[in-house]
Amino acid sequence: MEPTTIAIDLAKRVFQIHYVEPETGAIHSKALKRAQLVPFFVNRPASRVVMEACGSAHHWARS
Repeated sequence: MEPTTIAIDLAKRVFQIHYVEPETGAIHSKALKRAQLVPFFVNRPASRVVMEACGSAHHWARS
């Protein structure tokens, strides 16, 4: 089974998450605060994660 691809738009305070549920085809979009990001992935099956590389990527590299 092909893993779900989850796209993350990086920002300093909020992550925007986008993915398509493979079973239903439903498109999901969520805004997650930094503290919510790890719990979101802990409760999901293995996935492929892609991130946007922009100016805020430097902010997260320093964190």
